Order: sequence, then structure tokens, then C-alpha cells
Amino acid sequence: MSTGGNKLLLDLYRTMRRIRSFEERVNELFVRGQSAGSMLHMSIGEEAIAGVCRAMEQGDSFTTHHRGHGIFIARGADPNRMMSEIAGKADGYCSGKGGSMHIADMALGALGANAIVGGGIPHVVGAGMSYRNRKLPHVSVAFFGDGAAQQGILYEAMNMAALWKLPVVFCCINNQYGMGTRIDRAAANTNLHERAIACGLNGLEADGGDVEAVHEAAERIITAARNGMPGFLTLTCYRHFGHARLDKSPYRDEAEEREGRKRDAVANARHTLLARGTAGEQDLEIMDKTIEAEMNTAVDHAVAALPPPVDTMFRDVFAEGEPRPRPLRQHLSMILGEAR
Repeated sequence: MSTGGNKLLLDLYRTMRRIRSFEERVNELFVRGQSAGSMLHMSIGEEAIAGVCRAMEQGDSFTTHHRGHGIFIARGADPNRMMSEIAGKADGYCSGKGGSMHIADMALGALGANAIVGGGIPHVVGAGMSYRNRKLPHVSVAFFGDGAAQQGILYEAMNMAALWKLPVVFCCINNQYGMGTRIDRAAANTNLHERAIACGLNGLEADGGDVEAVHEAAERIITAARNGMPGFLTLTCYRHFGHARLDKSPYRDEAEEREGRKRDAVANARHTLLARGTAGEQDLEIMDKTIEAEMNTAVDHAVAALPPPVDTMFRDVFAEGEPRPRPLRQHLSMILGEAR
């Protein structure tokens, strides 16, 4: 392994550790009752997505699935603004209106997320068409889970991307479960990338427990897409916890969870760095502590931040100049007054 390769792994480890620490703090925010909404989908176990994000370039765009926090962090999001959004605060990325599952920021290339499983996938086809027609050197990446692999919109999107040779990548994060349904109970052929090959796309599968392998595969797929050959990349990993924060995953036994968590890309990267002598135990401890302090600060920032003013409720919902909806009480009073 070259020095450059070792430096790359250290950078990828730092990103994955930031994702892991951020998600752990999000969990704490939820337990303390200081997150907005009742649903949180954590990406612990999916940190190797950092390898895909590293292969992307400035100007590339993406859409995310329910577990998009880690992707945003890997693409350069500010943890303070991320945590504020999850807490429903005014200085969050969407002024506290998006919450955990609907964060978007065009400046980061984030085209948004969607509560409908697979709903964000076709957006990258539109982005890819725009890049092609405007002769821009960008790629648009759709991140989604294995649960979305059964959605018909995915196949329509793949067919259009292949037919029109769009700079698009479909990245399936196969964490083995769509909510409580294991992938082999939802798909006869669990080699999901093979479906893409049948549609005329490049198709690769990478071990989501090995971030270097993920990065290498992503570079191949994304480079080809940038040159007019769209692709599909599957990351095979394991969801460490339940579907959402309150799901205790009774559909899995302890033996399966122990085995599945051996695919932990963060722990595996740390072991490799130590084995190669790229970093010492003390070096990594200092890095981990620094990252933990950064994410603790993000939680403190979110808790102290102000909620959005009530009069901004409809901002960004209606066009400027459009009349705002009347409060229900006022509307009912008007109707009852006219009735008399």
C-alpha cells in the first residue's frame, strides 16, 4: 500500500468517525426529547458511504434516503446546522422545517430527501439530463436502501439513464433489511447490481465493511458515469440497530447481530491503520476525542438555538406575494358569521 493510499484511508477513517459520532449524538438528542418529530433513522453501520462521497467532485449532486445524515456529513455539511435542523431550530439547513429526514442544501449539491421509499431516485435523472444538455462535467448520485430496490420507479429511472447515457449513479446501501423484512425474503436474487446490468448500466458490488474497496469501486463507477456510462453500485453492509430509533428489531436474534456487526467499516479501518503503522493508538485516540468534542458542541449549539418564529411557518411553502392561509379559527369564524 502506497503512502498516498495510507493517507486516503486515514482521511476516510476520520470522515467515518465523524459520521458515527454525529449519529450517536443524534441518538442522545432524541432520548433527551430535544429532537423534532418522532422518527429518526440512523446510519450506524453504513459509514463506508464515505468512500462514495470521497469519489464525488465539487459540483456533483445527490439525493438521499431515510438515513441521510452520514451522506451529508461526508459531503461537507456543518454539524451545527445539521443538528439544529434535526432539533427543529431556525438556523438549521431548512430553518427547522425539514427535520431529520428532509434536509436539503443546493450549495452542497443535496437535491433533498423523500419520505416515500425510492421517491428521490428519479430526481437524479433530471439532474443528469441537465448536466448532459448544458455540457457540465457533473454526476448525480441517488443514495437509497435495499428496501427501495423493489420500487418500480428505480427501474424506470435506470432505463432512462441507460437509454440516454446520462451521468448518473444509483448507489444502493444494502443494510440487509427494508424495515423489518430481510433482503432474502424480499428478493429472489439478492445481487442487486445484476438488475442494473440487465438495464444496460455498469454494475458493481462492494464490501461495505471495507471503505477502501468501496472507494475504489465508486471511483470506477463515477468516472464511467462522468463519461456517459451510468452505473449502479451496491454497498453490502449491516444495519446495527432497528429501522427507526424506537424499533428494537425483535425480528433479529443476537447471534445474527453479532455476526452482522463484524462488517463495521469504522472498526475495520481502525484495525488496518494500526496494522500498517499509518497511525498509532494514541494518534487515533486524539482524533476520536477531537471529533467527539466537535459533535458535543453541535448538540449544545442545537439545544441553545432558537426555534423558528411562528410567522415564518409558510415561508418557502408559498411563492412570494401569494396570500398566506388564514388560521383555522379565523376561517371558521368567517364561515359562521356568513351563515348568520
